[in-house]
Amino acid sequence: MFRKLILVSVLLTVMALLAACDGAGSPGSQVSNAIEISIIYAPESALYMPQTIEEFNRAYSQGRNPLTGQPVARDERPIIVNDLTGGKGGSSGTVMQGIVNAIIAPNNQNVARPTIFAPSVSHWLALANELAGRELFDLGDAQATALAPVVMAIWESRLQAIRDKVGYDDIGWEELLNVLESPNGWCDYDVPNCRRTVYYGHTDPYISSTALSTLIAEYYAAARKNGFTGRTLTLDQVRDPDVQAGVRRIEQLIRHYSSRTTEFKFYIAQGPDYVDFVALEENDLIFINQGKTDIKPPEKLVALYPKEGTFWHEHPFGIVKANWVTPEQQEAARVFTQYVLTKPVQERIMSFGFRPANPDVPLAYPFEPENGVTRQGPGTVLDVPDSKVIVAIQQNWSLVKKQADIMVLIDVSGSMLEEGKLEQAKQAAEAFLNEMDAGNRVGLAVFNDTVQPLVPLGSLETVQNAIRERIRGLRADGGTALYSALVEVVGDLSRQDDSDRIRAVVLLSDGADTASSHTLSDAVSTILASRDALNPIIVIPVAYGQSADIGTLNGIARASSTSVQSGDPQNIRSVLEIISSYF
Repeated sequence: MFRKLILVSVLLTVMALLAACDGAGSPGSQVSNAIEISIIYAPESALYMPQTIEEFNRAYSQGRNPLTGQPVARDERPIIVNDLTGGKGGSSGTVMQGIVNAIIAPNNQNVARPTIFAPSVSHWLALANELAGRELFDLGDAQATALAPVVMAIWESRLQAIRDKVGYDDIGWEELLNVLESPNGWCDYDVPNCRRTVYYGHTDPYISSTALSTLIAEYYAAARKNGFTGRTLTLDQVRDPDVQAGVRRIEQLIRHYSSRTTEFKFYIAQGPDYVDFVALEENDLIFINQGKTDIKPPEKLVALYPKEGTFWHEHPFGIVKANWVTPEQQEAARVFTQYVLTKPVQERIMSFGFRPANPDVPLAYPFEPENGVTRQGPGTVLDVPDSKVIVAIQQNWSLVKKQADIMVLIDVSGSMLEEGKLEQAKQAAEAFLNEMDAGNRVGLAVFNDTVQPLVPLGSLETVQNAIRERIRGLRADGGTALYSALVEVVGDLSRQDDSDRIRAVVLLSDGADTASSHTLSDAVSTILASRDALNPIIVIPVAYGQSADIGTLNGIARASSTSVQSGDPQNIRSVLEIISSYF
């Protein structure tokens, strides 16, 4: 998986935001004698945090204490909060590593020095302490500011079909796996237009809070299935081969992965034919059902609170204990924390689908069944394990995740000589190999007038050198038999054992077919023929050149509900991130 590439991209974004917020433009420069503090918060908090910060700062700039509304006392210093994210939020995993780096590797390109770190969930605070080898955050002092359980967002008709089949309402991983293992899958559950498998998706647990919580919850579920009766997961369970096998079994439900929840929202819009359920924070589900996103799903999504348990994301305010934070700034951070917990702010936070962290604020709209959620929320809440356990779960990710079979298919027709398209494709293909997860299998084929399989599908370790050698020797000439190439390569891949691996074709081409004995309809039909397989084949086209046939490539992408990526030389890294997020 391209975790390194994804992390680099996200941290560069964070660094740019930090730089943009540095220096003379800060709010503190407009208030004399102010105590300046800074904050980095999770992206979902960007719904309400910029306005909250602006109102807090405005009160002090007008000489009022934002907590009391009274004039600032003569001996009281005003407080100004600087938003180091530029109003966008920062990825919790990347920011956590940046804070750790500021202690142990201050020359690293990813360094963050906020006063307050407000990730989605306290897992990241515990991880920071563990990785830094010191207490950067007092976990007992970290105040929850907005609550959102992690849910499985599932189509209402799918959840009802399971309940009708089993005869009870309390559903979890056990019942979802039973669908997968049922001889006819959803067809045994009287689902119209059924297929025989379950499609699930979640994001990267090194970056995404939702993915990390989901992966830990999967370990809890697998451990319980193997007889664990303790309250809190330990290293013994994480290292137990039977528990790992149980997590791997859950991961077999995965259709494909994604780097961030944002990308999964695109897949959700494809409806029940594409995915059955995805891991989301409850607030994301509410927003989708309220129509406040670009997603227009064809059916209502509802929150499945797994009976085996889930986590609350509490969006804690962790006040940093490091040499760049003075005791005075720590106390100022506590004042801002108190402000975020005031009733007006908590009511605003609740309007965005988060449950109030202040117990004096009653739960109200949008927590209604019409928005796919229940007032009571999860019935079982899991204990956050020790930080060493969380580290071990992350490190075991490559052992339990679903691996992939990937055919790289490169256009070497004469038109790829124009604009340096072939050289760009060769550079992208090699970079793709550089960061590929070692558990994946990969192969190489090219096409011009004919289709030429160059390196058969094999383990990365076995075939990568051969693939690199063949890529470097590629030359462009002849016509473009794009449709025939897809029919052959997708057909060959469909004959591979599909029981436990994601199957994909990464197509690098300008998309203008001139030499096929097949049609676009033939290529699309070949892709669609795997629709009912346990692991349907996905084709990810990357378009090269200003004259690329985007219409053709888009038709190919739609057949597997992916999207065309632009292969411009300036965005090779970002294209690779998108491609790699599937695996």
